[in-house]
Parts: sequence; structure tokens; C-alpha cells
Amino acid sequence: MPDDPSKLAREPLREQIRQVLVEGLLSGRWKPGERIVERRVATELRVSQAPVREALRELETLRLIETVPNKGARVRAFGVQDMAEIYPVRAGLELVAAQLAADPLAEDPSALEREVEALQRATARGDVAEQIRHSVEFHREVVRAADNSVLMHTWESLGVEVWTALSVRWLDMELHAKAADHAQIAEAFRSRDPAVGQMLSDHVLNYVEAAVRSTEKTP
Repeated sequence: MPDDPSKLAREPLREQIRQVLVEGLLSGRWKPGERIVERRVATELRVSQAPVREALRELETLRLIETVPNKGARVRAFGVQDMAEIYPVRAGLELVAAQLAADPLAEDPSALEREVEALQRATARGDVAEQIRHSVEFHREVVRAADNSVLMHTWESLGVEVWTALSVRWLDMELHAKAADHAQIAEAFRSRDPAVGQMLSDHVLNYVEAAVRSTEKTP
């Protein structure tokens, strides 16, 4: 929980509370199967239960929590099957995004190159949180360059950053997305490689393969 809950009052409550809850999932405060008590969260954050309830509904939409009749909200058990459903959808969206963004990113790939450089620095430091952040931002820049509001809204609705972080933490999955992968994709955009969309799509789908390999290692 934030050191000063009163800070929540200065920004949209639902959004801020949702972020607090997500950070709780990432930190391991709430584990799969554990209840998130709406009243307790509201008390800790010094807010009413209404915005907490709204934030929980958003997390339910992302399939991070589930509502159990007469028991309230609890964290969903998360596994490879979830990734097997989410990542092909994401891969398809990014394939379309790459096709729409091909010309703009060929003319100016600087946004992608900035994220590649930041990802390289995070990888060198072994900073997993920053690796996740810049990896996701790289993909977000591709979707943003497609300049299609429906595509962007649908992609964002998948909760890409949250699911990536949870995959790494809950499945003990090593990050497949290395700086070199993103550098190759950025170069493919710059050189107008017609296969860049498939490259990006395959890259996303490799997350599922990495998750499967990770679980196969588990005794």
C-alpha cells in the first residue's frame, strides 16, 4: 500500500486503486486463490468501497481475479493455459499493427530504437522490472504507430504489461524477449522488411513456448 494513501485523492481513484491492487499481485501480497477483501482495501486506502469495487471489476475483466458468490473477489489461479489463450490474440493484433505501422516506422524508427537502448541497459543491469517495462513499451510503440484507436484500445485491454510481469513471477518464466530480438525487429521496420509483421507475431508467440518450457522444468 502507498505510504501516503491521501495521494490517491489527487488522481482518478479507480485507476489508482487498480494500480495498487496490481502491484499487490506482482509483489506477492495476494497469491492465486487468495481473497482480496474489498472493505479491508478501502480501509487501508482511506476511501469508500465503491472505487475499490470498480477497480476489482476491471481486474476481473483482465481475468486477474474472479468473483465467487457469497465469498467476494479472489486471485485467479494462473497457468500456461491462460497464456495459450491470451498471447495468440496479442500476436494477431500486433501482426495487424505492424502492417499498418510499416511506413511510419520505416520513416522514423527512433521510438523503437529508444526502447531497444533502454532494454539493453536494463538487461545489462539484470533489472527485470525495467526489462518488462521497456519490452512492453516497444510493442506499445508499434501499436501506437499503427494509428488505429480500435486496435490500440483492444491491445491495451489485454493488460499486456500486467500479464507479462505475472508470467515471469508466477510461472518463474525467464524473459524470452531479449534486447537482441527487439533490435532485429526495429531494424526490420527501418529496412522495410516485408516479413516484419510475421517476425513480431512469432516473437510474441515465443512467450507461450518459453512458458511451456518453464513448466516442463518444474518437478
